[in-house]
Amino acid sequence: MTANCLCGSVSVTIDAKPDFIFDCNCSLCRKTGSAWGYFKPEAVTTDGETVGYARSDKTLAAVDVHSCKSCGATTHWVRTDAFRDTHKVNDMVGVNMRLFDPDLLDGVPVQFPDGKNWTGEGAFGFRRHGFTISETARW
Repeated sequence: MTANCLCGSVSVTIDAKPDFIFDCNCSLCRKTGSAWGYFKPEAVTTDGETVGYARSDKTLAAVDVHSCKSCGATTHWVRTDAFRDTHKVNDMVGVNMRLFDPDLLDGVPVQFPDGKNWTGEGAFGFRRHGFTISETARW
């Protein structure tokens, strides 16, 4: 599946639907207007010029968030080397699933983690019940 940013300068291709989508309320997700699907790096291909941004309000930024250089639409994120090395985590890519037509995401669960109140330790709490994208429930 392939989606484009608003102006069409950047495309993001994924090899399959995500297992789930996180529609988080933390400041990063809220302010970038993103809802994330998570993938192994080899499952995502991007094409076009993006600019990256790593948070400066955290001691160790976990991701570089990429946006189209022309229209500013958030497209994806990649883990920072420093975070991956420090936390010994597997690499992954987050793709902004809001770029994709919801009709293409039929059957994918959407969850609503409470990132705003998450301390960074342990599992997320959730701020409301999720749902599965379908003909009757669009996100």
